[in-house]
Amino acid sequence: MSQYAHPEVLVDTQWLSEHLNDPNVRIVEVDTSPHPYKEAHIPGAVFWNIFTDLLLPDLQINFDPVAMEKLLSRSGITNETTVVAYGSYPGTGAWIFWLLKVLGHSDVRVLNGGHQKWMAEDRQVATELSNFQPTQYRMKALDASLRVFQEEVQASIGKPNCVLLDVRTPEEYRGELFLNKPPEGIERAGHIPGAVHLEHLLTLNEDGTFKSFEELQALYSSQGITADKEIIPYCAIGGRSGYTWFILKYLLGYPNVRNYDGSWNEWSRTANVAIERS
Repeated sequence: MSQYAHPEVLVDTQWLSEHLNDPNVRIVEVDTSPHPYKEAHIPGAVFWNIFTDLLLPDLQINFDPVAMEKLLSRSGITNETTVVAYGSYPGTGAWIFWLLKVLGHSDVRVLNGGHQKWMAEDRQVATELSNFQPTQYRMKALDASLRVFQEEVQASIGKPNCVLLDVRTPEEYRGELFLNKPPEGIERAGHIPGAVHLEHLLTLNEDGTFKSFEELQALYSSQGITADKEIIPYCAIGGRSGYTWFILKYLLGYPNVRNYDGSWNEWSRTANVAIERS
């Protein structure tokens, strides 16, 4: 992992195995359902439900300081805790890295390979719920520099020095599929005009670990996604694009990347914005 721009933000399964009982480390498993967690999770991992803990009813990410303080406090996390994030879905840990950085948490790591690699190596698992003494977490000001908002995305369309990067599935990009559909019924399918498509899963090896620096660099540059440009990734609700932000910013060292976390959830329901289908 040393070839990455910031290898210190990744931990492997062996490192985590050696730190399961470290009181300064809190492991967080994130998923859409608690069932995989209840069946088998990394010992000591606390569970965060994407829909009830991290998203609002309209599927926007919940940045409310009071709600996030409660979540972190009940998880036994202090402002000085090293948080290691993972999930059963590829990329979940990297999205949580982005989210916690927006919230101002200083020490966040991503488990390279996540749940998939841990289980494939037949490492120790637990089924009992992990409980820790609640803390008094104190939120810092949100780091808005890691986010981009709808008006800025609109203004960036057609700019030669800016890449709008759609990291959803090909079916979503073409307008044939709508994941995480909000309840209003006014959404449109498709993609933002001029957006480059590169599905986020193409960045992973078969074992769920990140591809090498050279492979990632070649993958993105082949689509004109280069470090000299401003890169704005988006997806359905900001998770896969937060994952992509992590790769571009921390693994490849791109200097100008911001996540459009409103993503298609917001764009598809915004009146008077253009949409392409192909």
